[in-house]
Amino acid sequence: MRALNVTMLGAIAMACLVAAMFFLRFWQRGRDRFFLLFAASFFVEALNRTALALSPTPNDGAPIFYCVRLLSFVLIIIAIAD
Repeated sequence: MRALNVTMLGAIAMACLVAAMFFLRFWQRGRDRFFLLFAASFFVEALNRTALALSPTPNDGAPIFYCVRLLSFVLIIIAIAD
């Protein structure tokens, strides 16, 4: 069961990284801060999922992983408010 969870975390991390590169490409074209903040948010989330997959006991509700995810969502809220 752990191998499946780690595989899914890897797939989610890859999807977040692809989304980050997608938004980064739009930022390069238009230099809009909205796209840069979204790219940063997805990049942080990709790093978070990778760290979670590499941890010895992956626990999605651990405070450190939760706080990083909260930072990612705060970046999205700032991008929308800006």
